Amino acid sequence: MTLALEAVQVTKEYPSPSGDGIITAVDRMEMALERGEFVALVGPSGSGKTTMLAMLAGLLAPNSGAIRIAGQDLTQMRERERTAFRRREIGFTFQDNNLVPYLTALENVEYMLRLNGEYDRPGRERARELLVRLGLEERLKSLPRQLSGGQQQRVAIARSLINQPTLVLADEPTASLDTERAFQVVETMAQLVHAENRAAIMVTHDLRMVEYCDRVIQMVDGRLERVLSTREDITCLVNPALCERIPLAVLGYEEDEALQVQYVEL
Repeated sequence: MTLALEAVQVTKEYPSPSGDGIITAVDRMEMALERGEFVALVGPSGSGKTTMLAMLAGLLAPNSGAIRIAGQDLTQMRERERTAFRRREIGFTFQDNNLVPYLTALENVEYMLRLNGEYDRPGRERARELLVRLGLEERLKSLPRQLSGGQQQRVAIARSLINQPTLVLADEPTASLDTERAFQVVETMAQLVHAENRAAIMVTHDLRMVEYCDRVIQMVDGRLERVLSTREDITCLVNPALCERIPLAVLGYEEDEALQVQYVEL
């Protein structure tokens, strides 16, 4: 087993707004990912998903615990070391894809090569190859405003993979997309993570998207609640009508008639 990520007893606390107590956003959270794994991180609002993702990205320091990526502990690095490490080993894909508006699709991906001093011929060829694999061969010279939402997200996925990172993090990457484009984006991301032998974590509120994931990690109140690691369990989460049904409210979710995802098998 080759671990890409290991988080051990990670805790993040904040002073309460009133100043008379402590709020624990993440409570002794643990997880491990192998290379080639695409994992969903789910849970109700306020469960600590985004805080956990920020710590995994090295953007937020935990109060305690260890976060090891490619065998190196982020929590033991100085800020400059962490920034350099993040550029090399961590890729990002977020809901707001943050493409540079005056750069073309190809230039947006190549920009990450420039930041890492790897803007050479092999790098440029890899940038073009990634975009072609993502179905954007005809849009290489298009500016972001000339691309659909799904196309922009695919550019962001290519950008997150261009430096061949150990870990890719995606925070609600489909929240602004319609259903068809959302499925296309997540399926494509899963295919590339497997083909490129990266590890990836996707935070999502849309339980339908976990269909393409290898495992599902659920957080509740800042803690690890459970892990779904079999295809049968994940299918039950996506299609609860196929399984024994219990209200999602038991797990802290609100029923969503539009998604028709109201029940989960324990």
